[in-house]
Amino acid sequence: MIAAARTWVSAYEKAWASNDEADIRALFADGAAYRTEPWAPAWEGTDAIVAGWLSHRDEPSTYTFSWEISGVDGARVFVEARTVYAATDSDAEREYRNLWVLDLDDDGRARSFTEWYMRRRE
Repeated sequence: MIAAARTWVSAYEKAWASNDEADIRALFADGAAYRTEPWAPAWEGTDAIVAGWLSHRDEPSTYTFSWEISGVDGARVFVEARTVYAATDSDAEREYRNLWVLDLDDDGRARSFTEWYMRRRE
């Protein structure tokens, strides 16, 4: 499962950089649920996930991202990550620590994805 998790996160990075609908759709099983934070309503189904993703897209080269698999429990994978958004004319650099909890199916696609994140205090 660790190999499948690494493959999935690498594909997520590719989709994040491309914002390509096919790349995003390939990450998720039919009927998947994607939560941008634990208590947020889920984007349910691949059409809703693609629409939600693209409405919250990050432009390529505006961030750096590093990650590691923190644990696996059956089909559930825990990913710890760090995202740093570059400073812009209107915003200072922002750094986040992320914990992703995802459940993968037998084909390595996510059935569910929940992101827990916290912004670094200045």
